[in-house]
Amino acid sequence: MRWAFAAACGLLVASAAPAADQVSYFKEVRPLFQQHCQGCHQPAKAQGGYVMTDHAGLLKAGDGGKPGVKPGKPAESFLLDEIQVKGGKAEMPKSGAPLKPEQYALIEKWIAEGAVDDTPASAKTKAIDADRPPVYSSPPVITSLAFSPDDKLLAVTGYHEVLLYSADGEKLLARLVGLSERIQAVAFSPDGKLLAVAGGDPGRFGEIQIWDVEKRKLKLSVPVTYDTVYGVSWAPDGSKVAFGCADNTVRAIDPLTGKQVVQMGTHSDWVLGTVFSRDGQHIASVSRDMSTKLTEVATERFIDNVTSITPGALKGGLMAIDIRPKVDKATTKVPDDEGGKFHEKSYDELITAGSDGIPRLYKMHREAKRQIGDDSNKIRQYEAVVGRVSSARFNADGSKFAAVGSLDGKGEVAVYTTAADKKAAKCEGISGPVYTVAWKKDGTAIASGGFDGKVWLHDPATGKLMKAFTVLPK
Repeated sequence: MRWAFAAACGLLVASAAPAADQVSYFKEVRPLFQQHCQGCHQPAKAQGGYVMTDHAGLLKAGDGGKPGVKPGKPAESFLLDEIQVKGGKAEMPKSGAPLKPEQYALIEKWIAEGAVDDTPASAKTKAIDADRPPVYSSPPVITSLAFSPDDKLLAVTGYHEVLLYSADGEKLLARLVGLSERIQAVAFSPDGKLLAVAGGDPGRFGEIQIWDVEKRKLKLSVPVTYDTVYGVSWAPDGSKVAFGCADNTVRAIDPLTGKQVVQMGTHSDWVLGTVFSRDGQHIASVSRDMSTKLTEVATERFIDNVTSITPGALKGGLMAIDIRPKVDKATTKVPDDEGGKFHEKSYDELITAGSDGIPRLYKMHREAKRQIGDDSNKIRQYEAVVGRVSSARFNADGSKFAAVGSLDGKGEVAVYTTAADKKAAKCEGISGPVYTVAWKKDGTAIASGGFDGKVWLHDPATGKLMKAFTVLPK
């Protein structure tokens, strides 16, 4: 037993710790389980009746009746049978590559040494799952929200969960409690049957969750990278889910299998937002590196910088991006890779915004050869909102968009007519910083939320506040 002093509190705390050459569960084994196992073995999706999110669960038996971990007895620990590579394959992980030999050996050694739980007392928290949902002492910060395509549901982020409300905010219908502590973004599939959730535990793991909306069941949990993930979006046909990562990559997965199908690493800072082109062939992404980049889905290849890359052209990072659902003309001419020749390309427009508070409308595909200092894809820039823009969304027909901004404890929700550079309406009754905005498909309301846990429902035509409610489940 080692003793550690909590200097800030003046308390003496005891915690079990392994000897210098002993394997640490908390530092070495637990991270392996987080990355490779917990997606399918957690309270929300206990495959085989086996939960691996805490030490006590590891010692229990699953549906097969055999204990997963038997301290001091690797030969009697069923977990090792499942992860051992035999003939080039392993039973677990079910999807994804088998653990490396050295990773298997580490787990085996930990079990042989007694499978000691050396989790520090300060890191132990009460279990949170559907049977024991989060208990709030104050409203959660709302980082993202989304209306379902049929306008019946409003998904709102909370702590460790997504809360499904009726679209008018009158009733809390479900609490989708998953593994991630931090929920960064939510998006309904085009048909509304699935909900994609991006989040994770900061500095430990990222996760994409796919929920069955009707059944309120977790269909898929995909651990990815070692930090939270952001800016989740769906391909128009629902075949892919894209997201941004703190390792500077843009990624996409198959929402049915969890298999990664896109990874692009040309950004030089965190990627905070993604959106697919209307034909699903490209992903546009925004980053703290002050750029909007275009990735070709089929080849996973970086194609172009949509925004200017000239130093000083943009003031600070970009956080918000959305694709205009409809444009005035169907095609535009873009240069071939060889240069000089042009071909027809689907005409897509993007709204991007970030630290300087100015929304800008861009053509997704370049029409002119790049020149130093140009910003030739830009169509229009708009009147700034308060502070930095963290979210911008078009209405269903692309004629309007809403943007939200925050600075020094204040927030603003503004509605724009896409064809004009001035605000069409400024929403009333905003009580604090705002981080997210969403449109009802029928165009009759926009929802926004932010720091103080309130959701505001406004009339986008006038900016009039129709309803406000506080997210505080009991």
